[in-house]
Amino acid sequence: MQRWLRRVRGAIGMGITWGAAWAVAGFVLAVATHFEADAPFPLIFGVLGFVAGVTFSAVLALTQGRRRFDQMSLPRFAGWGAIGGLLLSALFANAASLAWGDVLAIVPTFALASAVCASGSLAIARRAARRELPSDRWHPAEAALADRESERLR
Repeated sequence: MQRWLRRVRGAIGMGITWGAAWAVAGFVLAVATHFEADAPFPLIFGVLGFVAGVTFSAVLALTQGRRRFDQMSLPRFAGWGAIGGLLLSALFANAASLAWGDVLAIVPTFALASAVCASGSLAIARRAARRELPSDRWHPAEAALADRESERLR
């Protein structure tokens, strides 16, 4: 049960982070185009980004469940992000009842935006992990041994 709660908390955190990034993109788009919509672009993009982040987290949990961030490659991570974007575009197109022309415009946009966010998320996670490393005396083999030991204790 504890593991599931951690994953749900991580998915919500990923959704909030992606939502913030997409909201900034929506703000830039609104300022650049001077287009007035019924709802503000940052809000729309923020909600879509949140759903994209949660969707990506679910895809990542299903496909790469036990792998750590340092064991994943950036291209593969971006690929899973793009697949999450494809799932989001399918949900969005179905919910909004879009025409085929609109679907063909939204699918690559969501896939690319999700792949970029996934790559950024992995880069940030790796950078944070590097900052948490202990002093110079630390050796990676000791960490692997400690991980295996902790698994046995559970």
